[in-house]
Amino acid sequence: MKICVFGAASAAIDQSYIDEVEKLAEQMARRGHSLVFGAGGSGLMGAAARGTKRGGGYIHGVIPNFFREERLESIYDACDKLTYTETMAERKTTMEDDCDAFIIVPGGIGTLEEFFEVITLKQLGRHHKAIAFYNLNGYYDSLEAFMHEMSQKKFMAAACHEMYKIFTDADELFAYLENYSPEDLSPRTLKNTNEI
Repeated sequence: MKICVFGAASAAIDQSYIDEVEKLAEQMARRGHSLVFGAGGSGLMGAAARGTKRGGGYIHGVIPNFFREERLESIYDACDKLTYTETMAERKTTMEDDCDAFIIVPGGIGTLEEFFEVITLKQLGRHHKAIAFYNLNGYYDSLEAFMHEMSQKKFMAAACHEMYKIFTDADELFAYLENYSPEDLSPRTLKNTNEI
């Protein structure tokens, strides 16, 4: 399975996040999966790549040309395949199209943008891929609370909570991805806030 990992590029985050994502990615590779990611060499992107490489997995990095030209962040130089795109939108589309499932590890605004894009596309029936959070140190607890607030206040259908799962245990996360079958939820159901 090709798994797209979205996560922080920042190297300033606590080392515990980096260590745990390296372990997650190594386990992912040892289970026979490959990595699709944003090609960054630092932060949790770099951790995902190093872990995958240590586990013997295949790595496809995708990054816009301007990151290289403007030296915006380090690029992981041991990708098996490195794709350069013209725009951020093309980068996301390439990653989304090339993977079978998504894992969201802790990250900043770019990671959240990627999550909200793939969940919106799933809500609209444009894909039916598994979306799983790896919730290290409770990082996504407040996001999950906000997602529930959205559905409680009818800004989002309650059925949308079935489009993603949150995990603190790596084995449970991989079991979910490996045994995933698309929910029988239509875009009409996922857009209906009149409940369900």
